[in-house]
Amino acid sequence: MGFEKAITLLEDLIKKAGGCAVIDGGFATQLERHGATINDPLWSALCLIKDPDLIKRVHLEYLEAGADILVTSSYQATLPGFLSRGLSAEEGESLLKKSVTLAVEARNKFWDAVERNPGHSYNRALVAASIGSYGAYLADGSEYSGCYGPDVNLEKLKDFHRRRLQVLVKASPDLLAFETIPNKLEAQACVELLEEENINIPSWICFSCVDGENAPSGESFQQCLEAINKSDRVKAVGINCAPPHFIESLICKFKELTEKLIVVYPNSGEVWDGRAKRWLPSTCFDDDKFEFFATRWHDLGASLIGGCCRTTPSTIQAISKVLKDPKQSRSYFRDETAVVVSLQSTKLATSKDYVAVVVQTQSTQKYHPHDIVTVPLPPPSTEHAKALEIPSAKTSMDSGLPDS
Repeated sequence: MGFEKAITLLEDLIKKAGGCAVIDGGFATQLERHGATINDPLWSALCLIKDPDLIKRVHLEYLEAGADILVTSSYQATLPGFLSRGLSAEEGESLLKKSVTLAVEARNKFWDAVERNPGHSYNRALVAASIGSYGAYLADGSEYSGCYGPDVNLEKLKDFHRRRLQVLVKASPDLLAFETIPNKLEAQACVELLEEENINIPSWICFSCVDGENAPSGESFQQCLEAINKSDRVKAVGINCAPPHFIESLICKFKELTEKLIVVYPNSGEVWDGRAKRWLPSTCFDDDKFEFFATRWHDLGASLIGGCCRTTPSTIQAISKVLKDPKQSRSYFRDETAVVVSLQSTKLATSKDYVAVVVQTQSTQKYHPHDIVTVPLPPPSTEHAKALEIPSAKTSMDSGLPDS
């Protein structure tokens, strides 16, 4: 498939999805929910060896939930990693190809089934081959620090990624997804590699972020995007596996720094201890909050939205529902001391209350930003909004959040 045709596939998918395509969610999370033990340097890629049928099952679950893009199980599948497990180079390459094949087979099986129902609301999904960062291979948490040490230079990073990229491209995915890139150097390596290998599959490059402002290395995203913005082979840029409360400001930042599509798929907000290999107790977003904020992220400019670690098919179902259902209209209004955003379709069946999420607040004694609350007021009409001196649903989409 030619590069222009491949780009058209992605653009058409985004258009069919209503302006924002939905990426799947946490893969390892769902494998573990089904009983897989993956506390291993290969992480979810371990199932390519031990239980490929489970991988296909998880892909199908995300398709059923409404995912428009499947990301393959190759994030931590590297040839050095497979070699360290005693596999041959040929066996390792075969497993990389299998990661794409399993996703394609799941996509085709699902699409063949839903096509028989003329009333279905699904899109034919695209398959993105996951290419995890060098830090993901190290399995020491350095994809969240960007500290690869003095011996890691541009050429070493290109050599690390090169053969895996070649093998995945031969498996014919629709897209390439470079994930949790923590520094400018690796972003540049990815861009140069795409050019050197003359890759004709559209790519996205996603960074990790631990402070809500910069790449984990401390470099600004302006610095990190320098090489990416010069590449025609990279179609989208963004953030993955960062806390969801960072996403709004990061979308705004990326919109100022690039003309490429913006892709975001945060984790649940829980914190991963890369050395202890465990999730630390922390405040996180549930599915309701993902549903609320997905519309906000799209309004700010994201064209591809999904979930990463600790999100599930129910998370993706919530995101897909709110982004694709035209009945999910939005409006802003005040409830005493808080400015809240309400989705009309979340009207509670047992009362006249509406579920809402606090966007801004004047009284921390009553509300905090991001709280989920119920408010006994219907979304305002234009006249109601004018009487309250706040924007109506239409104008608030244009002018941003109302002042508190």
